[in-house]
Amino acid sequence: MRMEATEKKVKRSVLKREKRDAVKEAAKTGPAIAYLNDVPTSPRKMRLVADMIRGERVAKALNLLKYEAKHPAARMEKLLMSAIANWETKNKDVKLEEADLFVKEVHVAGGRMLKRLRPAPQGRAHRVRKRSNHVTLVVDKMPAEAAKEKKVVAKETKE
Repeated sequence: MRMEATEKKVKRSVLKREKRDAVKEAAKTGPAIAYLNDVPTSPRKMRLVADMIRGERVAKALNLLKYEAKHPAARMEKLLMSAIANWETKNKDVKLEEADLFVKEVHVAGGRMLKRLRPAPQGRAHRVRKRSNHVTLVVDKMPAEAAKEKKVVAKETKE
């Protein structure tokens, strides 16, 4: 069996490069992600703050974090601002006020743990575990807005 003259064999390296470029182009639009690693707070305390803002609109989430008394809220607010800035960088043609962003995902994972010993009575020692965490925050447009925008683009291309 022979290859037809019209079909041209493409090198695997060329296919890999095209696939890599397509992935990079796809990453330039869509949701924006921000990471915060090795935060010196226990994951449990950070999850309490993360649960408050999960699924909320960005403006409301910022207000919740600004006036929250828990100490991880300040770091989470800064991370949310970073995610918003990342989204603005990806979508330069869209205004932030018109975008209707919301917090799509918030993940809090346990980070490294510093283990220390504390003196205890009768010559014993108790272990002290100083925990840390990693936070991943994803910001995206509201789904209904994205669907409306696709319909408008489709109508414009038909005309």
